[in-house]
Amino acid sequence: MTSYAGQQWWKEAVVYQVWPRSFQDSDGDGIGDLPGVTARIPYLAKLGINVIWLSPMFASPNDDMGYDISNYQDIMSEFGTMADFDTLLTTAHAHGIKILLDIVVNHTSDEHEWFQKSRASRENPYRDYYIWRDSSGTDKEGNALPPNNWISEFGGPAWKYDAATDQWYLHVFSTKQPDLNWENAALRNELYSMINWWLDKGIDGFRLDAINIISKPQGLPDDPNVNPEKHSPSTAFIIHNGTRVHEWMHELNLATVANRDAMTVGEMSATPADEALLFAGFEAEELNMLFHFEHMGVDSDESLGLGKWGVKEYDLRDLKAVLNEWQVKLDGKAWGSLYWNNHDQPRVISRFGNDSAEYRELSGKMLATTLHFMQGTPYIYQGEEFGMTNVQFPSISDYRDLDSTNLYENLVERHGTYSADDVLQMIYAKGRDNARTPVQWSAEANAGFTTGTPWIGLNANYQSINADAALANPDSLFYHYQRLIELRRGELKELMVYARFVPIDPEDAAVYAYERHANNGEKLLVINNFTDREIIRDFELLTEEFEAQRTLVISNYEDDLGETLRPYESKVYRIAAEG
Repeated sequence: MTSYAGQQWWKEAVVYQVWPRSFQDSDGDGIGDLPGVTARIPYLAKLGINVIWLSPMFASPNDDMGYDISNYQDIMSEFGTMADFDTLLTTAHAHGIKILLDIVVNHTSDEHEWFQKSRASRENPYRDYYIWRDSSGTDKEGNALPPNNWISEFGGPAWKYDAATDQWYLHVFSTKQPDLNWENAALRNELYSMINWWLDKGIDGFRLDAINIISKPQGLPDDPNVNPEKHSPSTAFIIHNGTRVHEWMHELNLATVANRDAMTVGEMSATPADEALLFAGFEAEELNMLFHFEHMGVDSDESLGLGKWGVKEYDLRDLKAVLNEWQVKLDGKAWGSLYWNNHDQPRVISRFGNDSAEYRELSGKMLATTLHFMQGTPYIYQGEEFGMTNVQFPSISDYRDLDSTNLYENLVERHGTYSADDVLQMIYAKGRDNARTPVQWSAEANAGFTTGTPWIGLNANYQSINADAALANPDSLFYHYQRLIELRRGELKELMVYARFVPIDPEDAAVYAYERHANNGEKLLVINNFTDREIIRDFELLTEEFEAQRTLVISNYEDDLGETLRPYESKVYRIAAEG
């Protein structure tokens, strides 16, 4: 058995997510591409990251921005060629940066060759590569009813009727993303062969999208938590962590990465910390780590029946409760991922910080410090390192994300339950396009992203918030991230990566503080003021007793006022071992 306990390179890594479509355009067509990513490798090397999580660049019709793959072993034409990918891989490796591919094996595009064959007839050998079922009956008008009441993640039934074969296929996401049938061993072997093909090519690991829904509930029963007549946003928990998921995750591991020095991270919604131990436990032989979503729900009002779109003000105590639980329960047993942002989430400074001109950088540094001193592998999303913020486009026609446009269609145009302005406010707060506006490289035209017309509009603040401005300011958020990475990979590696996490005062609604305890007696004290107010807090390690042992290692203010915490102040002390 391969154990993942002890020191591992992927525990010490800092990962940077690139969403290629909005990262850098090299040819003027308004769409980011692989040569654009390659051109920015020196910038990423300067930041200090050593892994790139590359969001899907496989051939795709882009119904869901590349998460609908039509060919796993070809490159999306808008992004370039396989030769362009090879150049990117070689360049990244030359700079000491590994490449983590984002792969989707829960579903494919309906334009994938497998699905085209699967839907051709019930007798086709590929039919069982996907999940097909008969109608459950007919309605009063004689129309066929779907096999069960499941609702797709993007709204509407999770089944699409195919008249040619008089059956329905399952699509947990969009109608153009049919779910694969993992019960079929031949399919699983095809997927494993494909993964090994990429590993043989030299990539360094995988992020596995929606991986914990590959095992559907036996018999595909109705979900008692949803009522299609009320237009519930998704099938909630019933499709997650099915009966065979661990069997197949273990099989995938053994068939692909078990004997390679590769990194795996699974995207796993609706997975509590206790269950995470089964997927990412050091002896589990499944995944190195996983992404959970519990902290991404603290600003959602579930009572509204709108899922993530039911926006509310978050309470820091709720955020701390989630993050602290994961820190404590995984410690010594499993490994976790640390993130504020990704391609599916709004910008963290606008969400948990303060995106005003006065506090944007201060709160950005505070949030970065809070996260990077926890135990787990930190992830930085493109533009996070210099403080990009949420965007507010004036019209739904300015948005490109299927999740947002479907919401607007359902709530405004189809049912009229909310006004256009109400739904736009939801999208401003939680829409995925907040993360997908072009990276703001400079104050030049189109933020230096493209010489053409961007595929989606820019955030209007790009002339003041951009990478060039951050690089020119030695006190910028960029250099704060750089310093955090330097500490993690250098003098504080043992404390930042491996030391035990010890929470402090979980009921404090203004300050997030914790300690890290190393086996040799050394400690870190991490203090973060999440408010725009000056407050006073007493900490044992800030008393005169520890003054000789205490060293301030990083802060977002020039001086230190001890127990007085200024707006969004963040600071970390190293406490030497006694004696």
